[in-house]
Amino acid sequence: MVDVKGRWALITGASRGIGALTAKFMAGQGCNLVLHSRKPEHTEKIMAEVKSMGIEAYAVSAELTDLAAVEWMLSEIDALGVRIDIVMNNAGLQIAYRNEYFKTPASDYTESFKINCIAPAMICYHFMPRMIEHGFGRIINTTSGIRLEPQQAGYSASKAALDKITIDLGSTVEGTDVLINLTDPGWCRTDLGGPYAPNAPESAIPGIAVGAFVDDKKSGRYLNAPFFTGLTLAEAVKKAEAEFDSPYGK
Repeated sequence: MVDVKGRWALITGASRGIGALTAKFMAGQGCNLVLHSRKPEHTEKIMAEVKSMGIEAYAVSAELTDLAAVEWMLSEIDALGVRIDIVMNNAGLQIAYRNEYFKTPASDYTESFKINCIAPAMICYHFMPRMIEHGFGRIINTTSGIRLEPQQAGYSASKAALDKITIDLGSTVEGTDVLINLTDPGWCRTDLGGPYAPNAPESAIPGIAVGAFVDDKKSGRYLNAPFFTGLTLAEAVKKAEAEFDSPYGK
């Protein structure tokens, strides 16, 4: 299992919900953090919490639907002078639930793709070459298990596109110590999931982060967080390595 103590992780969408829980979990493992939110003030509370756990942390902000802002955020992270070894692309947008799905506007797709697919792809393209150069890296892209629901077409299509990008990128680093995998927190009671979701956000821990700790040189996997609910981190890593294989064949 990877020891993340002293390493640096970027977590997008870290101000609340699954992102904030992930930040606290990673801080508990001794991992230093760069926490993203839409506005600087949004991360003030979580920044105070993780710093009180004895780690270093910085806050960055960007509206991920604004791709120029994403580029600016990446340059801001570079200027911090820290090496990002772990990227957790957690931020996401569920733009609408449309019962009259034949009237779905094109904007559902364009806005969903910007934040759920293009922004995380830009972040991957920025940090992954450096991870390859340094010989170590972990990227976890947050996807969704939603299927057969045309009411959420923009959201589910953007996540499916992110799946494709992740799996294709994973094929280029398979067998190395740079791993890029997918995770899915499940349907949780967050701002995105809504108050009637069946699962508490805490159920996503440790599964939402297990991709940062696996140490078996396998990429492109769908490490579905509910499969790890109730396990310790060590148990979750053991399960991920034993039961979740890469999709590339032998």
